[in-house]
Amino acid sequence: MAPAGKERQTTRGAAGQQRRGRLRAPSSARPRLTYKPGPPAAARGLQPHRGAASGAACVISARPSARGAQRARVHFRPRPPEGSGRVTFCRLRTHQWCFILFNVILFHALLFGADFMEEYFLHTLPYVDMKVLEIKDKARKLNVEPLRSNISKYYILSQSEVCKGKNIFLLSLIFSSPGNGTRRDLIRKTWGNVTSVQGHHILTLFALGMPVLVTTQREIDKESHKNNDIIEGIFLDSSENQTLKIITMMQWAVTFCPNALFILKVDEEMFVNLPSVVDYLLNLKEHFEDIYLGRVIHQDTPNRDPNNQEFVPFSEYPEKYYPDYCSREAFIMSQDVARMMYVVFKEVPIMVPADVFVGICAKAIGLIPIHSSRFSGKKHIRYNRCCYKFIFTSSETTDAEMPLAWKEISIGKECTLFETYYGLISCKLLTYLDSFKRFHMSTMKNNGMYFGD
Repeated sequence: MAPAGKERQTTRGAAGQQRRGRLRAPSSARPRLTYKPGPPAAARGLQPHRGAASGAACVISARPSARGAQRARVHFRPRPPEGSGRVTFCRLRTHQWCFILFNVILFHALLFGADFMEEYFLHTLPYVDMKVLEIKDKARKLNVEPLRSNISKYYILSQSEVCKGKNIFLLSLIFSSPGNGTRRDLIRKTWGNVTSVQGHHILTLFALGMPVLVTTQREIDKESHKNNDIIEGIFLDSSENQTLKIITMMQWAVTFCPNALFILKVDEEMFVNLPSVVDYLLNLKEHFEDIYLGRVIHQDTPNRDPNNQEFVPFSEYPEKYYPDYCSREAFIMSQDVARMMYVVFKEVPIMVPADVFVGICAKAIGLIPIHSSRFSGKKHIRYNRCCYKFIFTSSETTDAEMPLAWKEISIGKECTLFETYYGLISCKLLTYLDSFKRFHMSTMKNNGMYFGD
């Protein structure tokens, strides 16, 4: 019995030594790591750990020891399933981030830099002297009763009672051609149909001169009888009489609508976002006085070509540059400014473009025009819902575009900040593209005329 017990103890001791020896294997018997090029991990549906080279895999081989072969395993991270939404960002160096940031800033500067400079930096200095103070005093004491009593001397259709007893926040005077009744009807059905914004009353009227044809005058009389929204002055409605048209309509506003806080002059080819305009006017810090607002033109020069329709002789305006003025397509002035301009109308030469005439009057009363890039001026803004909800006007809006734009603006949902930002960038880029196309077509046309000669 004793030898058998000793044999079992010897066997257990040998097994223990074998286990301890296996745990403390000599370095020569441990597995060695070697690098062998192999098929890409992606081909096997696996993703190697960070640091694995593309097109190679890490393989671990082990030399079999005297106690038996050992297997070594390489662990791979499984590839995330497709469509899981996982995004992997590459690491960029500091100079790469700076380059990207520079290009983003440059992109916005090219799009909005000119508007920013015009709105906040390109301002003329105010001009105030005793004469300006005298004009303001005359405007406050202005007596308009002689004009009321001689209404037939200046107007065929006057609508003299339309403002009576109303607190009007904004009076919209739409300058229209006598024969363009279709456009007037379209405006009445769209943006001209607005009568109140945030509880503030809006009145929209059409300003006309006399037509050439008697039949057109009969149609205007019928239209006025139906809608009661046409003011017709006693002058021929032509391109040469646009300055006279402005004088006549400002005179009407001062005489028959003195309770209107603001006056909007706008051409009939424009689309106007009246809710946006009213919201802007309500947030003005100047307390509704001394307002002459629009898309400001800086350092425009008189046309000295005698063959041009807008020729201005030195005898009428000898200066090199016109004063700053708002583009004729649309501008706003407060009631006190309209009264002051009415006082100086007779002192300003009328043989200048109509919008320049208003700018000269503004300078005479010591007023600086306020620039807003939300007025489009002569440019047509390609339609974008969120862009049109932000801007004030867009020029050359077609009869097909206007109903669609007005429907989505008046009924459509509000735009988020990101949607407005995207819409403004889209409008800017498309507007620049349209300007480039027009310039290219104009150049080709001029070259064709040159070679034709």
